[in-house]
Amino acid sequence: MAALIVLAYALILSRSQFAKGTDLRTFVVQSHFWVGIVVLIMAFFRVAERHRHTPPGITPPLEGILRLAATLSHYALYAFLFAQPLLGLFTVLLERGALPVPLTSLTIPAPFDISKDTAETLEHFHVLLGTIFYYVIGLHVVAAVWHHFVRKDNTVRRMV
Repeated sequence: MAALIVLAYALILSRSQFAKGTDLRTFVVQSHFWVGIVVLIMAFFRVAERHRHTPPGITPPLEGILRLAATLSHYALYAFLFAQPLLGLFTVLLERGALPVPLTSLTIPAPFDISKDTAETLEHFHVLLGTIFYYVIGLHVVAAVWHHFVRKDNTVRRMV
């Protein structure tokens, strides 16, 4: 999941390296769409697997504010895994009326009418959430390093 999220960010950030209207830029942007869709699909499987098999607890256990911070950040990351791809998907469907399939002329039609205004609003939130999550992801990485090297618990082993 982490690699796919990095890939989605890398793709959308690299689009400016290619001239507007070029096949390569179109491919990069469409690939960003599809990586997001894969993240969304995997998020459903991840949540289902988490409900099927509860991961082992953190040893030594977290208490108080640490436990609250871990729980809140965990839920925020899961919300991101669903909200970000859904915002992107609905933005594309409402703006273009279809989801393009990279390297082909095929599209998957939207089940609703085009609405440029709604698409623009959703895109604004998609970009805003993407920016906010730079910081949440950074905090997640810092927390993982802290757990491993300072607290010396099993958090990182649980993650991998």
